[in-house]
Amino acid sequence: MSAEHFDVLIIGAGLSGIDAGWHLNKFAPKKSYVILENRERIGGTWDLFRYPGIRSDSDMLTMGYRFKPWTHESTISPGDKIRDYVTETARENGIDKHIRFRHKVVSASWDSATAKWTVEVERRVAPSTATRSPSPASGGGKTPAPVSSPASAGEVPSAQREAEGGSGERTERVQFTTNFLFSCAGYYKYDAGYTPDFPGRENFKGQIIHPQHWPENLDYKGKRVVVIGSGATAVTLIPNLAKTAAHVTMLQRSPTYYVSRPEKDKTANFLRRILPAHWAYMIPRWRNIVLQRFFFNLARTKPEKTKERLIQGVADLLPKDYDVATHFTPKYNPWDQRLCLVPDADMFDAIKEGRASVVTDHIDTFTPRGIKLKSGKEIDADIIVTATGLALEVLGGVRVEVDGKPVEFGKTFAYKGMMFSGVPNLASIFGYTNASWTLRADLICEWVTRLLNKMDEKGVQIATPRLRDPAMKPEPWLDFSSGYVQRAIAMLPKQGTKAPWRQNQNYFADLKEMRKAPIEDEALEFAKAGAVAKPTLARAAE
Repeated sequence: MSAEHFDVLIIGAGLSGIDAGWHLNKFAPKKSYVILENRERIGGTWDLFRYPGIRSDSDMLTMGYRFKPWTHESTISPGDKIRDYVTETARENGIDKHIRFRHKVVSASWDSATAKWTVEVERRVAPSTATRSPSPASGGGKTPAPVSSPASAGEVPSAQREAEGGSGERTERVQFTTNFLFSCAGYYKYDAGYTPDFPGRENFKGQIIHPQHWPENLDYKGKRVVVIGSGATAVTLIPNLAKTAAHVTMLQRSPTYYVSRPEKDKTANFLRRILPAHWAYMIPRWRNIVLQRFFFNLARTKPEKTKERLIQGVADLLPKDYDVATHFTPKYNPWDQRLCLVPDADMFDAIKEGRASVVTDHIDTFTPRGIKLKSGKEIDADIIVTATGLALEVLGGVRVEVDGKPVEFGKTFAYKGMMFSGVPNLASIFGYTNASWTLRADLICEWVTRLLNKMDEKGVQIATPRLRDPAMKPEPWLDFSSGYVQRAIAMLPKQGTKAPWRQNQNYFADLKEMRKAPIEDEALEFAKAGAVAKPTLARAAE
């Protein structure tokens, strides 16, 4: 099987993948690269989720790219506007010409002798193109535009999707090689969300839906809807469903912290009218970055005071006799789990108006007509939505091996939160849990281009993080008590007790460590192709 070769292979054409393409164009323009995307359109999360009201759970002034101002009037933005923003970024900068849609990365195998990754890919094609050979290997420079994705669209054309869809579509294996593998595939499984094994599920006569796979034409008008869960997805769905549903019930085992903020930022919208776009974006962006950090530090240093303020903030938005103690008073401290943003108090308005309600209880069993609770109460429902979370995975589920040995990421340490001990020439983007994802994505993309340029400067082909301290104590990579994190904790890499093995959840610390500090340090080993022995991948993080 012939293989195309690229200097850098990026997995995923979502928010992070387009970020990576921009940074390569800007800071490593001589590097050839390709972006492999399993889906048919740019957007990642913002193309996958289609449930009513899908929107950002961070303000777009900080979740937008630092190099492209967010200009939409809503800073808590609808999902389709975010996808448009990402697509526009790709089109304006020629990044879309590098994307191969319908390409699912299955495995990646590193060979130290040649200093290359061999990447196995499943490509979905129509019968007429299923036997077509891959184009010749590129010798460097810019990648030619792939035939499946015109630069103007940011997606596979609709006519082509219709012609190739259904039973006529076939899957074939193709192969790529690359010097550097850059995963921008997110942190959760796209093909399935997390749903607990609810007793009696098969007995329910209505519809059961997970928000990750929302039916396009679901009719919930005049229906009784129960949303199981109280996280970001649930609080987005509830006020939107409540506009036409007969009633919406949020069923939760335990409460979550909420904070209400305006959907539109008056200051940002005013500044756009009087200042150049760059400054109108940067001023409120930095204001929000500073305020986010201040609030997080306050929650860590004065948790009881912060808890009191958050709960009182919710109480002020509800009727005076509402049972806030039962339904909106969490048992954990603020930022032990992510806070949920409620724009313009829309969920609380739905509760006040009687269009929605909250039940705090445990599920006993599903019944033919709804859900029976441990308390003995039964909630009638026509539709049950299981907003019960994500199923996490590392590197988009890609199987990775180094010199013939499978990599168990749960036994590696994360280097600067982006590379893995004992794994050469591979980086992955994981954003902040206490701030906007893209703040960290920008810094990682910039750091990777600095690394590539440093390798060229030194005349080396391999960069491998090495954990040399045998006494380094492994700690969970994410200090988060959320269920979706705890379910996956064993397969996630570990972090150490000090830099560069300690992941900062601090944008200001990362600015210093990733943008200002030298690339070379005692933990990053550089070598030429063929000059590396085949050591143990990493000390087991047990």
